Amino acid sequence: MEINANLVKELRERTGAAVMDCKKALQESGGDLEKAIDRLREKGLKASVKKASRTAKEGLIGSYIHPGSKIGVLVEVNCETDFVARTADFQELVKNLAMHIAAASPLYLSRDDVPQDVLSKERDLYRTQALQTGKPEKVIEKIVDGKVDKFYGEICLLEQSYVREPELTIKSLIDAQIGKIGENIVLRRFCRFQLGEAGE
Repeated sequence: MEINANLVKELRERTGAAVMDCKKALQESGGDLEKAIDRLREKGLKASVKKASRTAKEGLIGSYIHPGSKIGVLVEVNCETDFVARTADFQELVKNLAMHIAAASPLYLSRDDVPQDVLSKERDLYRTQALQTGKPEKVIEKIVDGKVDKFYGEICLLEQSYVREPELTIKSLIDAQIGKIGENIVLRRFCRFQLGEAGE
């Protein structure tokens, strides 16, 4: 089927994918823009899985100071080559991640970083709340697991909803960039400062 150039342009603007990839995705989805976006995301996810084992030692340390100078962020994002680290796409990703961290206040990078005592305390709290509803034990465990997943989504950077596009998690935002840039990208670490916080 013949694909309208304006549709290709719109898909490219919304996803950042290459023109030929946009055209192919639209052809495969019968000209449906939303289905084409899903196809490109799936492709980006598959590409990120393939590239995840490759070493990422180059990259950038990005910073963001929120207007008013009361919140500041440092973030290290790695890629495979210095060439990619100098591209506008990579630099924009680093900047957007730093701004997200300032706005969303994550406590940990991933669920693996959450201390066991913090997790146990949350699980105990959710179990106590669930028991008060009088539901059976097997249902209670599912309720607790669901609340723990939601808890991870609030405090772990990679699982948070991206503030500028809430339908994306930070991990899926990075995966999309891996598909677009063609290199492994690793969000290595971050630090968020809030004025007066350490003294509280």
